[in-house]
Amino acid sequence: MKRTILYPLLTLYLLIFSNGQAIASDNDSIRLSLLTCAPGEEIYSLFGHTAIRYEDPVNGIDAVFNYGLFSFNTPNFILRFSLGETDYQLGATDYAHFAAEYAFDGRSVWQQTLNLSKEEKAELIRLLQKNYLPENRVYRYNFFYDNCATRPRDKIEESIDGKVIYPAEPQDGSLSFRDIVHQYCKGHPWARFGIDLCIGSEADRPITQRQMMFAPFYLMDAFAQIVHDSVQRPLVSGKELIVDALPEEEEGGWMPTPFQCSLLLFILTAAATIYSIRKRTGLWGVDLILFGAAGIVGCVLAFLALFSEHPAVSSNFLLLVFHPGQLLLLPYIIYCVRKGKKCWYLTLNLVVLTLFMVLFPLIPQRFDLAVVPLALCLLIRSASNLILTSKKK
Repeated sequence: MKRTILYPLLTLYLLIFSNGQAIASDNDSIRLSLLTCAPGEEIYSLFGHTAIRYEDPVNGIDAVFNYGLFSFNTPNFILRFSLGETDYQLGATDYAHFAAEYAFDGRSVWQQTLNLSKEEKAELIRLLQKNYLPENRVYRYNFFYDNCATRPRDKIEESIDGKVIYPAEPQDGSLSFRDIVHQYCKGHPWARFGIDLCIGSEADRPITQRQMMFAPFYLMDAFAQIVHDSVQRPLVSGKELIVDALPEEEEGGWMPTPFQCSLLLFILTAAATIYSIRKRTGLWGVDLILFGAAGIVGCVLAFLALFSEHPAVSSNFLLLVFHPGQLLLLPYIIYCVRKGKKCWYLTLNLVVLTLFMVLFPLIPQRFDLAVVPLALCLLIRSASNLILTSKKK
């Protein structure tokens, strides 16, 4: 959720990690807080960010523990990310550096002070310290189940002496992972379209309130209601805006949405198809572009479904529309269209796409609306081959 250059660790952090002991003073000056950061404009920062702040004025410590460190320079980063094999790590930096970066990026930061006992504070510091050891700091990132928001939540829960009591969960079952993704992608239609292509039907299953906490702001809202131990002690004792930043102004200029682009493509494809039927000629160049592009997309979706460790990409009904067969059989498709012969694949494709459109409301997966014109493009091109060959004497 947050890309960053590895921060330089200052000498004062020797106080935190020396001798493998957490520093826990006998006074109440130590404060541990949950930080929630506003979303950014890059796709990896659209959902915001979460971190833990550790303040100990007596020992001159003001540190931020951040589970969102990664580098695009990691070898085979894109391939590993696609396979679900991306490794993130826990980092630590001074608060001033952390706050300055977010202020510079125009991203506000909220702080929730954790209402912990001295023993619980010491335990949380110990857990963070242990997690920061070189052999422990790297973890296998999972966008929905193990990320920079769920890790801080889990460590805070582990440090609490007693049971964490979550609030009543009236929202359970009312939202899915895709619903929350759409909320954060508002204003970024191309990011939403790309994510919707990749995640399958599992992202549309109802999720619990705890699962919603993969998104930092859902975690922040939940922490404001959580209590722990038998005396119903609130987990959060206070909330404040500690970085009040103005978002960066978006660049002007109009950009077409995926639906507008796909609708325009459908209109052009329909016009070309009507022309080809009237002239009784196949437009193999159009088929080359459409089925070639659909096949490439299908190869990506099939790769994710078969090989990726991401749990939400395995069952994707879009493989009925975009699949590798369109690329593998492309030479045969073009041959049949050029020679004016009936293509058994296009006939089969016509049946499958027709069923897809008819059963569209019943499929247990939500699709971006832009998929409909794209599917219709492939459908009418498949139908044109059947129409042209059936009129041949």
